Amino acid sequence: MNFQEWLQLLRSNMGLQVSESDRAGDWCPLSLPSSFSLSSLSSLSLLGIGALASLTAYWLVTRPRPMRPPCDLQAQSVAVNGDPSCRRSALLQDDSLLEFYHDDTRTAYDMFQRGLRIAGNAPCLGFRKPGQPYQWISYTEVAERAQMMGSGLLARGCKPNPEQFVGIFAQNRPEWVITELACYTYSMALVPLYDTLGLEAMVHILHLAEISLVVCDREEKAASLLENKEKGVTPKLCCLVLFDDFSEAFAERACGCQVEVLTLTQLMDLGRQNLKEPLPPQPQDLAVVCFTSGTTGPPNHPLLTSRQRCPQAASFTTHAGSFVIRQEDVSISYLPLAHMFERMIQVSMFCHGARVGFYQGDISLLMDDIKTLKPTLFPVVPRVLNRIYDKILGSVTSPLRRALLHFAVRRKQAELSSGLVRNNSLWDKLVFNRIQSNFGGNLRFALTASAPICPMVLSFLRATMGCLIFEGYGQTECTAGCTFSMPGDWTAGHVGAPLPCATVKLVDIPDMNYFAKNGEGEICIRGPSVFRGYLKDPERTAEALDSDGWLHSGDVGQWLPNGTLRIIDRKKHIFKLSQGEYVAPEKIENIYTRCMPVLQVFVHGDSLQSYLVGIVVPDREVFVAWAKERGFVDSYEELCQTPDVKKAVLEDMREIGKEAGLKSFEQVKDLHLHPETFSVANGLLTPTLKSRRADIRRLFQEQIANMYGKTAV
Repeated sequence: MNFQEWLQLLRSNMGLQVSESDRAGDWCPLSLPSSFSLSSLSSLSLLGIGALASLTAYWLVTRPRPMRPPCDLQAQSVAVNGDPSCRRSALLQDDSLLEFYHDDTRTAYDMFQRGLRIAGNAPCLGFRKPGQPYQWISYTEVAERAQMMGSGLLARGCKPNPEQFVGIFAQNRPEWVITELACYTYSMALVPLYDTLGLEAMVHILHLAEISLVVCDREEKAASLLENKEKGVTPKLCCLVLFDDFSEAFAERACGCQVEVLTLTQLMDLGRQNLKEPLPPQPQDLAVVCFTSGTTGPPNHPLLTSRQRCPQAASFTTHAGSFVIRQEDVSISYLPLAHMFERMIQVSMFCHGARVGFYQGDISLLMDDIKTLKPTLFPVVPRVLNRIYDKILGSVTSPLRRALLHFAVRRKQAELSSGLVRNNSLWDKLVFNRIQSNFGGNLRFALTASAPICPMVLSFLRATMGCLIFEGYGQTECTAGCTFSMPGDWTAGHVGAPLPCATVKLVDIPDMNYFAKNGEGEICIRGPSVFRGYLKDPERTAEALDSDGWLHSGDVGQWLPNGTLRIIDRKKHIFKLSQGEYVAPEKIENIYTRCMPVLQVFVHGDSLQSYLVGIVVPDREVFVAWAKERGFVDSYEELCQTPDVKKAVLEDMREIGKEAGLKSFEQVKDLHLHPETFSVANGLLTPTLKSRRADIRRLFQEQIANMYGKTAV
């Protein structure tokens, strides 16, 4: 019963005549006839009036209210100096960019100290063993362990200054964060390493940064570093610290290489015996050399200072409005800590005294970890969201249930479009409850970054997951993010407006026919969160940073009328076909992944050829059923080898491409179906789940040659 019906029933119970105009709503419920008196009402009528009045009051108090956006959603950014191609956040009072939110948080170390003052003995870092609940280390314990570990590093010969580089080669776990904080406590700089960099890149990093001490989680990783030492390619390495115990054989091998090996417990005992007062860094001091896994070529090595995470965290607090991080919030940590996106999430959590729970280290157990942890914040990347989307659709096989799902999604999307975000509607209880319970049932918001996400997938998940999903854009060189979607704006197909810590402008790319005067061009970023250069590489620094301090991203953007930014192309990975047409493969790949049977796709072009070819990994969970609907009955692996199935997939991809506006030369003309998923483990994805283009091209060079050996269709 709606409010209008309640009032009509109330009028009827009071003995008043209801006319046709009354039923249409053209009447005032307070206009009563002169003959009306309370004595003329029966006790039943009075009881009904009281009940309806109570229901009305309850509805008015508890009805869901739309979110109030922090600014006009039709003007989310402002032109700087009258130049529409150069814009800053509409949340700023003037062109002065935001550098910090709290007066006492000028460095990442300060941000943790603020959380320590807020939370004290409250939980900070969580971990679990298989089948068990999470165990927690308090803020006080984390700070004490970091001081002991840092003092231990000093006792082993490390210097308390930003020129002291300490390597860390480990999966996400509490000790990773404690190691980082230990470095910051004594002004040392952290250098994260990770498996998928490969041997050559690892040696390059150890040489370039002249690293003498590396902290590892397991003996196997430490052994790979010893192997380099034995070959004489990492002569500076002289100390390894392991989180876990190691064998006698490993200790003897290390001794033979003149490398000292300690457990973390031994290092902390040493620090306890030689405890030093903290010597925290200054804002301008180097804090991190964040080697990033390039999709082509050797890794980049941006230098980031102690202060550069503060503008990011401050901007998120300002930008998110009422959805700021609270002390009771919990985040799940599974995205690589070697990259800035996850570390930015964590430092923002610590600044507010919130909690971070780590996954067990096995991605196949992630959903069990999430169910157990019940996080309120879910950092995620588009590939993970695509998998969630596919799993939801794949679990609904009945036509009736599928129709109900899509109807419920449309109803929730209508609520979102009016600014209403909730997880307690009728549709949440009847249709989406199981989906939301798989994420622990407490999600307040999720953050997606690292690559564009399909607007259809984003809108669908915003409805089904019952929480806010923000989309951001940035790169390591600007300390993770420079744009972010605005609370209240739940449209898709853009990456939001500039954060208050960044100015974003577009510059011409004549070769690709993009011009700033048309609101299109290469995305450039300037502000306090932009890095200061690459380690010992002035040439690459000059390529990335121009003389005015603008970071050139290599991505192509477009300003939308409401002041948000859309990513439309990629400059760095473009190639030219034989007829002179430029092609951006990542844009095409993002479109093709919308095709139902396609899980992953790699688009390749040869400058000596006039057309594109592709490597496609079908979605195992839907591919067999999809093929069966088209008359192909076989196993997943056999279907991948069936020419007619390949032709059907190609037709579907071309149709999706045509709908998305791909030009004829941007459509693949042939493809190869590959049954094994591209992953970090097999070296075909970076830790942030981007395609390692050179490695994929090498692996499939025979298939690519065969496809180009055929006549273009």
